[in-house]
Formats: sequence, C-alpha cells, structure tokens
Amino acid sequence: MSIVRVMREFRFEMAHMLEGYDGLCSHIHGHSYRLFVTVQGTPLQDETSPKNGMTIDFGELKRLVNGLIVERFDHSLVVRRSLAGRLPAGLPGFERVVAVDYQPTCENMAVDFASVLRAALPAGLRLYSLRLHETASSCAEWFADDND
Repeated sequence: MSIVRVMREFRFEMAHMLEGYDGLCSHIHGHSYRLFVTVQGTPLQDETSPKNGMTIDFGELKRLVNGLIVERFDHSLVVRRSLAGRLPAGLPGFERVVAVDYQPTCENMAVDFASVLRAALPAGLRLYSLRLHETASSCAEWFADDND
C-alpha cells in the first residue's frame, strides 16, 4: 500500500508580543498567519466506502485544525502567561487574550500546534509536518522525522 501525504492550508489573524525582547516585537503587534498542516497515512482501501482512496477527508482535517488551533488563536492576543496577569482585565479589546507557557514566537507556536495535533489525529494518521508563516517571507517549520 502507498503512503500519501495530504496538506491543507489555514489562515488566521493574531496579535502577540514578546516579553523582554530587545526589539519592536516587544510591543503588541499582529500578523496574518498561514498554517500548512501535512498528515501522512495510507489511503482507505474499501470499494464500498465513498471515502475510498482518501487518506483523510479534507473536511475532517479542517474541522480538527479549526477546532484545536484556528478558533482559539484567531483574532486573539497571545502572550506569555507571566505577562497575562499584568494586562488590563475587563478593558474592551482584551477579551481574547490567550496565555501560553512559552514566549509566543513563530517557532514555539509551531511546536505547540504540532503537539496538539499529534495528540488529536485519528488512528493511522501521522503529523508529517507543520509550517507556520508569520509573514509572507518568514516561517517556522516542524517535521516529525526531526522530532521522533
């Protein structure tokens, strides 16, 4: 049986700030993120199934990634947990603050997203790679082969 990789792209808007950073990224600023998720598996071999030949239904992959990542981070402000308590609670515009246990760099978010997705993928599927674009020309990549 053949192994096939399936990729889907997701987009979301998110603000963040890097606590203690020595440059402009120490200020609240936003990006238009593009997330590419590639899963690997063996396509279904069941002539009686309408999903015959699918590694994963693209709609199922969309629901999974949207539910675990996009809906949580889209139009949010992501900050390190140590900083979250110092933000103006209750002030309009600060309703969607996501506190994380790491500096919210593109690299750290890619690792976090990969961890979340690996734990949630259906049996028989493997997260092959994840690429998170913070800008049109800058991204972080995570590969299973580098992390197994």
